[in-house]
Amino acid sequence: MATKFASLTFSIKVFDKLHLTAWISSLSCANIIPVSPETDKNTTNTADFDAKIQSLRNSLYPDNLIRVLDDTSDLSSAVKIFKWVSLQKRFQHTADTYHKMILKVGLAGNVEEMERFCQNMVKNRCPDAKEALVSLVHCFVEQSRVNESVRVLVNMNLGGFRPSVDLFNVVLGALVKEKRGFQDVLFVYKEMVKSAVVPNVDTLNYLLEVLFETDRIESALDQFRRMKMKDCSPNSRTFELVIRGLIANSRVDDSVMVLGEMFNLGFQPELSFYTSAIPLFCRENKLEEAIRLFRMMRDSNYVPDESTYEELIRCLCENFRLDETYNILEEMIETGLTPADDVFADIVIGFCEVGNFEKSLNLLEDKCGYLTFPHNAMLESCCSAGKFSLAKRILEKMANRNITDCNSWNIPFRWLCENMEFRKANELLGRMIVSSVVPDCATHSALVLGNCKFSRYEDALKVFRQVCAKFWVLDSISYSELVEGLCRVENVTEAAEVFHYMSENGFSLCSSSFNMLINGMCGMGKVDKAIRLRSLAHNSGTSYTNLTYSTIMLGLSKLNKVKDLFVVLSQMLVDGCTLDVEAYCILIRSTSSQNQTRDCALFFNLMVNEGLVPDSETMFSLLTCLANHSQLHIISTGIVKLVSNSEILNSAMYNILINGFWKEGFKSEASQLLDLMLEKGWVPDATTHRLLVGSSAAEETDNGRFSDEISSMQDSVSNILAEGLGNT
Repeated sequence: MATKFASLTFSIKVFDKLHLTAWISSLSCANIIPVSPETDKNTTNTADFDAKIQSLRNSLYPDNLIRVLDDTSDLSSAVKIFKWVSLQKRFQHTADTYHKMILKVGLAGNVEEMERFCQNMVKNRCPDAKEALVSLVHCFVEQSRVNESVRVLVNMNLGGFRPSVDLFNVVLGALVKEKRGFQDVLFVYKEMVKSAVVPNVDTLNYLLEVLFETDRIESALDQFRRMKMKDCSPNSRTFELVIRGLIANSRVDDSVMVLGEMFNLGFQPELSFYTSAIPLFCRENKLEEAIRLFRMMRDSNYVPDESTYEELIRCLCENFRLDETYNILEEMIETGLTPADDVFADIVIGFCEVGNFEKSLNLLEDKCGYLTFPHNAMLESCCSAGKFSLAKRILEKMANRNITDCNSWNIPFRWLCENMEFRKANELLGRMIVSSVVPDCATHSALVLGNCKFSRYEDALKVFRQVCAKFWVLDSISYSELVEGLCRVENVTEAAEVFHYMSENGFSLCSSSFNMLINGMCGMGKVDKAIRLRSLAHNSGTSYTNLTYSTIMLGLSKLNKVKDLFVVLSQMLVDGCTLDVEAYCILIRSTSSQNQTRDCALFFNLMVNEGLVPDSETMFSLLTCLANHSQLHIISTGIVKLVSNSEILNSAMYNILINGFWKEGFKSEASQLLDLMLEKGWVPDATTHRLLVGSSAAEETDNGRFSDEISSMQDSVSNILAEGLGNT
């Protein structure tokens, strides 16, 4: 006969056994209280244990054993009782008794003991063992003991009791629900393959879900495409999983293609598909797909839920399909759903953005008479469009209806401050206070901004200190305006005070304002303070740029703190910033001034290799330093690149290079530079001329001849000098 386990929601076919029926009727997984593993450590109550053993001696039957086990809260005692009974020759365990014991130790987390009892039950081939194991799987799943359910399933397989596909799906579903990961799901799926159980669409859906959740997108799509090969047709849940998985992994276009396949198949999805897919496509601004699904949903006589309506209305507003939006709003209300305040606000804003303020006003009157949030959205839209007079009328009406909040006053007050209507702003602030509305953080931020607009930075600073006293913070615009304004009037210390407070509260400053602060601090010679501010910026999320580092490096350079400059350089590179022209020039000038020839040459060569060109001041400083130490040759490659790609070198620099290369024995390079110099029409200075002439004469004395190259060079130099002298 077919008997239902009380703990399950489905029927299991069992044999017609009287004792099994009694067990089934008394079993209730929901009433089982899991025993803590720590109970195993407790000392067994000897008297209670002996009494229960004596009770069993007098009546050693399965039902009596089950009753005794139910009455034994101590797990260790229960296991001892069960094992004692197992040793009694006149007793044979049943599926009932094994089920009770396996469930008890499993819920207590004693997996090893549980598995031993499972193996014994399978080994003893107890009647109805399969049904008991099936029940155990369901009980463990219901009690969120998925590991235990998996072990029971494995023991079923090992014992030759082939689980059904539905039982495998129960375990797979539990694993997916608990997000146990791909490997756990794969393990159960392999058990399914071992037992030659053919998967159904639910099995493959669980597999698809875990593949998408673990970013195995291509594998998931491959499984989806191969479903027909496994004699499984995708169902509504399949398409829901695939579309949701693709969108979650930024494969929106692929999700649209899958939706198109569903349309081509003439597939009719279930309600859950619509309530999942429509909001997803709306959030991705795939409006046409969302509208088509919405129409199909209505044609199927499904009633959209609140989320579906709201997401569709929002998407329609973003695309300015406002007439359709209004119709869907009416439909939503007719179904008995009450739109959220922000839904009304979206429509109000949408009509205002297309300039239809009258329609927005009508909506407020018809649908939102006493709702504050949509009215505030209307105020914001009016102010943004410069329609302050309309905003003022709306605020008056709101005040008469007693539906204003602090934000209702802050919106027009902020607009007046931003537009330097300070007299009107003060009047409005007075009315706000008279109306018993206490100015909040946003009010003070607007005051700071208004004072900054009028360059009243001392007043703005006073308001800011009131903000600090109340442990509030400024909004980002007021924050930036105050810092920049204080820096402009050289109140850099006060600007740093503002930055420190806001940073300590986790608010970032825009990079341009922060750079002004760093520049002001370095300009005061407080470079160490600027460095500390950069560290504070890092902790608050304030972004800093190459300019930030260049400013600090320049400050250190002016103070001749080259070692500290290198520390800042290291931090700059660690933060992923790249050296720009200014940074390279600062480094080259600083190292040149300290006669660190190898360092300045290194920075120059790196700079030129990156296609950057130093300024004239930097170049002259570099050449002078290297020439004084007879080290010009270490930048010869860089000089060749620089000469080929820029016109930065002047005649004085050419003279330094020619003199230096010649003295250092690099006469070929000197000759090439001289040729270039002469081509530009520049005359070598007297020092260069004497060097070249003297060197040529010395070579003639030593070797008895001139090289053709040097003779030609000398003639050219002499001719140009003669022409120059003749003109004077």
